[in-house]
Amino acid sequence: MFVMTIDQRGSTGDLDRVPGFIEQIVRLHPAGPGGPVFERSVGDEVQGVVRDADAVVDIALYALREGYWYVGIGVGTVALPGAASPREGTGTAFVAARKAVERAKAAASQVPLSVVAGIMAGEAGGSAQAGEGERTCAKAEAVLRLLGRLVQERTEAQWRVVDALRHLDAAPHGASRPGPARHGSQKQVAKELGITEQSVSRTVLRSGWQEEWAARPAASLLLDLARVQLVPDGEGAGAGDGGDK
Repeated sequence: MFVMTIDQRGSTGDLDRVPGFIEQIVRLHPAGPGGPVFERSVGDEVQGVVRDADAVVDIALYALREGYWYVGIGVGTVALPGAASPREGTGTAFVAARKAVERAKAAASQVPLSVVAGIMAGEAGGSAQAGEGERTCAKAEAVLRLLGRLVQERTEAQWRVVDALRHLDAAPHGASRPGPARHGSQKQVAKELGITEQSVSRTVLRSGWQEEWAARPAASLLLDLARVQLVPDGEGAGAGDGGDK
């Protein structure tokens, strides 16, 4: 299980972006059995419990795209009884997500995202498994920051093309996991946007679109591996499990 703590940047001089952000998360990954559960935690901060590593990557990159958020990802145990809100959850992932968002705030000019391993008291430095989990979290963070840099540097014109391609290539069931930017899709997007197919092709190349979607599975894989390393035998991995916040 994963916990995401996402805090608005410069919120004191900006409007409250939390309601719109939560709405967009629901559009990306509808709430329901097994779906992400997000809500305002305090002030201009959002907290959510996410089971699926692909969804973590989607939400994190969307937040970085917007440019208004610090993104913290905690990997570890989660106990969320029944239909409880994330504010009622316990477990090492909650503590880790808090540390992660604070690290993201300290990232200065770097991509404001951090991934932190949820370690039980007394484990840090003393458990080989915990140490492996920490190292895997660091690797996941590195990949996500590289992807975040691609996302942050896209121009508005590039996003118009990328969003159109993503919409066309999305899986039929609505999952936000498109395939490669196929020739037919590029041709259709060119027609819809009123530009040449060559312009679409150049934009795809310069935007890093295909590189992003080739690397996303690596970020998901590392997050899942860290979860396995930090939550042995599924301990604290679901609603009703134990854990210490």
